[in-house]
Amino acid sequence: MTNFQVQTTKAEPDASSMIETFRAIGYSIETAIADIIDNSISAEAKNIWINYDWKGENTIIIIKDDGYGMNHNELVQAMRPGSKHPADERSLNDLGRFGLGLKTASFSQTRKFSVISKKKDCSPVYWAWDLDHVQKVQLWELIQYTPLESELAIIDNQESGTSVIWYCLDRTLKNTKEEDTESLGKFMELMEGVKKHLEMVFHRFLEQGKIKIWFQDRKIEAWDPFLRGENGIQSNAEEFLGNGEIVVKGYVLPHKSKISEQTFKKAAGPKGWNEQQGFYIYRNERLLVAGNWIGMFRKEEHYKLCRIMIDLPNTVDDKWQIDIKKSIARPPLKIQVQLKAYAKNVRNQAVNVYRHKGKVLQRKYPSFKFTPVWLEKQRHGKRFYAINRKHPVISELLEEPTKQNLNELISFIEETIPVPLITITESEEPESHGIPFENLEHELLIERMRNIFKSMIDNGKSKDEAIATLLSIEPFDKYPEYVEYLINENE
Repeated sequence: MTNFQVQTTKAEPDASSMIETFRAIGYSIETAIADIIDNSISAEAKNIWINYDWKGENTIIIIKDDGYGMNHNELVQAMRPGSKHPADERSLNDLGRFGLGLKTASFSQTRKFSVISKKKDCSPVYWAWDLDHVQKVQLWELIQYTPLESELAIIDNQESGTSVIWYCLDRTLKNTKEEDTESLGKFMELMEGVKKHLEMVFHRFLEQGKIKIWFQDRKIEAWDPFLRGENGIQSNAEEFLGNGEIVVKGYVLPHKSKISEQTFKKAAGPKGWNEQQGFYIYRNERLLVAGNWIGMFRKEEHYKLCRIMIDLPNTVDDKWQIDIKKSIARPPLKIQVQLKAYAKNVRNQAVNVYRHKGKVLQRKYPSFKFTPVWLEKQRHGKRFYAINRKHPVISELLEEPTKQNLNELISFIEETIPVPLITITESEEPESHGIPFENLEHELLIERMRNIFKSMIDNGKSKDEAIATLLSIEPFDKYPEYVEYLINENE
């Protein structure tokens, strides 16, 4: 073997440019604060406090805990970007991975932050990152500074703990004034969103009493997306995937009529019922992804009662492509197939619960004969389809002044129906045939139904006759649950 020396040269990243890159990772203030709390939980904190002091652009946010804290060397290491290797073996309860959370979460919101920490039987220590200082000296250099000397005394009075202080919040509060009530209102709304996010992300820790989170010195309550403990919930059997290390459990939440108005509003969560449907992916009991079908299905009104819990250990981070922000998870292909099959069954249950009220309405109005839009006819021994001109909607349109134009349009549609294609597709791919208006936003379909309902009332039908007609005509017979909206509106 030939020995030779390879020439090398240093290619160290520019400190200021690299930190500015960290700022662009994409944290929201909610995910950033949650990432700081992860460190507190890993430090075995029992209490975590989030407090803020409104002063316009000089506002300060403090995230403090009573965990085991750090000494000088440990704090400097924690402040170092990339303080852990993603592949390093870690505690099964560790919520971190990259050794970047404290830094990237803080940089995403502020140009300057300090950390004060105290380990048991030690004095408090503190260091800060100041991006203006880094830009000036062009070095990865901490400064020993805190904007709140009082926090040093508070931490010193604890047996141990850590306080992260954000100041210079340029991403959200730049150029805002303390006396500006509109800016204050927006900030308070933002912090309320943070509170709701924490109630959701750490709900298991809060439910089990592992931690208490205090928001402006008020204890926050857990938000359980699965409404466990309420009557009418359908829970499916657990399924174990990936050599048994991944646990999946589906829940179908109760219909609105089965729970109180207060419970219904709370169950809507931070984003509303429709947006909260989907998978809830947990890693070591910490929620990573909430209400997301991770590319497998669309979010549709009929499935809003469906929520599926997925539990992951921290040993599958790489396989599931967990990102730095801990807000994205992508299952391996084999797991995707298994998850999709499981989810289809739970979604079908959710549709049945959602449509139950509509089915009750159909049974209430059984006397009206079903009226289709299309009629199958024979002409010269050939089969074709014609639009049913006795269909209530069609007949009303034909009474308008544009009758001739509508007749021509209908005839054109009749003559151009792709019957051979429909027949072949239906026989070869029966599941690919969608129901009418399947991909239409439900609000638009309800609006169409509402307009037709009003037109029938205006033309002399009683309310019951109009409801019964809607329930017995195509395509609205496929959506009996929507008639409930009309009934509630016209009571």
